[in-house]
Amino acid sequence: MKQNKDDIITVKNLVKKYKKSDKPAVDDISFSVKQGEFFAFLGPNGAGKTTTISILTTTLSKTSGEVMVGGYDLATQSKEVRRNIGIIFQNPSLDLELTAEENIRLHVSMYGLYMYRPLYRMMPAEYRQKIEQLAHIVGLDDNLFKKMKTFSGGMKRKLEIMRSLMHEPKILFLDEPTSGLDPLARTDLWKYLQKMRRETGTTIFLTTHYLDEAEGADRVCIINKGKIVLCDTPAQLKANLLERTVILDADNRVALERELSGHTYSGKGPFTVQLSEPTAQSLIQSLKTPLSELKIHEPSLEEAYIDMVEIKEDQ
Repeated sequence: MKQNKDDIITVKNLVKKYKKSDKPAVDDISFSVKQGEFFAFLGPNGAGKTTTISILTTTLSKTSGEVMVGGYDLATQSKEVRRNIGIIFQNPSLDLELTAEENIRLHVSMYGLYMYRPLYRMMPAEYRQKIEQLAHIVGLDDNLFKKMKTFSGGMKRKLEIMRSLMHEPKILFLDEPTSGLDPLARTDLWKYLQKMRRETGTTIFLTTHYLDEAEGADRVCIINKGKIVLCDTPAQLKANLLERTVILDADNRVALERELSGHTYSGKGPFTVQLSEPTAQSLIQSLKTPLSELKIHEPSLEEAYIDMVEIKEDQ
């Protein structure tokens, strides 16, 4: 399979069926991810997200289909694929008795990036420069030589990001990276991820249950029951699946309802009016009845996601 020059991941007719299952966990899905893109992969539990990302990161074999990652064929060049990806799974895999730097030193030696040396100062200058640069990007400058058992959950995630970027991967896979973090730690982590993406040009492939995290993605792909439901930008998903509305009310509801006769609306006061134009300005300017209430409802990605999943569940 040839890969489009703008794409860094290409998935074509991917199928994964477990031996004891009646239905495929991943059922003939196809999609692509562009170089440098922030791509979010969404779906309820059991939808096929983890199975798909496990196949893409070479930790699970596929039943059939074609997959290209970073310009390499997953079936015949899995070693090259692994060299070009970084992975952060839901559960951290760090040695709490080692310092942050020792965890990274052990990691890079296991992957053959640098020969292991017993002391940090004995490691090559390139290694020391790279680790200090990444520590600055994620905000761990002052904690490199502290033991992991003193780290918070957010700091451990940041170290995993550092570790996964040491070999300068083309793609960073994030599987529920903020699971278990408090809201402040989640916000801080995403600031660092976006900064890292700007500074390194790394492609991000995210799976998450937090819909607000996917709002900032370039594209969102929704999977349900092993099948791709829809792939589009967050804005287009919301525009295609949900209606923007304006909630209006007035002391003189009879007069207001008369003015709304040319619009699609519901209710007898307050009135919910569907917007057919990009803004509510023309609607509001056309009304002469004094308003006692005015609210503009902008649909969220979460609403679009829930609406889409519910539609597919009913089919």
